[in-house]
Amino acid sequence: MDGKPDSDVADIESAVVALRRAQKRRTLARLSERRGERTGHHAELPDSVFELLDVIESATERGDTLTITEAAAVLDVDQPRSSRLAAQALDGGLLRREADQHDGRRSLLALTPEGRDVLTEIREFRRRVIAEVTAGWAVEDRAALARLLTRFVQDFDSVSRR
Repeated sequence: MDGKPDSDVADIESAVVALRRAQKRRTLARLSERRGERTGHHAELPDSVFELLDVIESATERGDTLTITEAAAVLDVDQPRSSRLAAQALDGGLLRREADQHDGRRSLLALTPEGRDVLTEIREFRRRVIAEVTAGWAVEDRAALARLLTRFVQDFDSVSRR
C-alpha cells in the first residue's frame, strides 16, 4: 500500500465495523425475540449471560478454565458485573462452580449439560440466520466467504496478540 488504503481494505474495514455495530445492538438476539425463538425459562436472561457461557465454552475447548475475574477480563466488564452474570447463569442451572485442583482458593466456572444445550440452540439459530442471508449465494461464494473470513479472523487474532 502507498499510505492510502485501497478500496478492498476500506470495504473490509466498513464491513467489520458494521458487524461490530450489529453485535453491539444485539441484532441477532432481537431477531430471535421477534421470531419467537427465544423461549423457555432462559428467555428472560440478559444476552450477556449467554456471552459468558460462550466465553467459558471457548476456554474449555482450548483446555483452559476461567474464574469470575478471568471471565470479566475476557468479556471486558468489571468483576462485579461478571459476578452478577455468573450468579444468573448459576441460578439458571447453566453453570456450576468447580474447585481448582491446583489452588483451593480459586473457584472455576464450568458449563452444565443444560448450559451446553442452550449454547447449541443459540448456535443453531445463528447458523439458520446465516443460511437465510446466504441462501441466494452461489455455493462457491459461500465457501469462499467461509474460508476467507476464517482466515481473516485467525490472522487478525495473530496480529492483535502481538
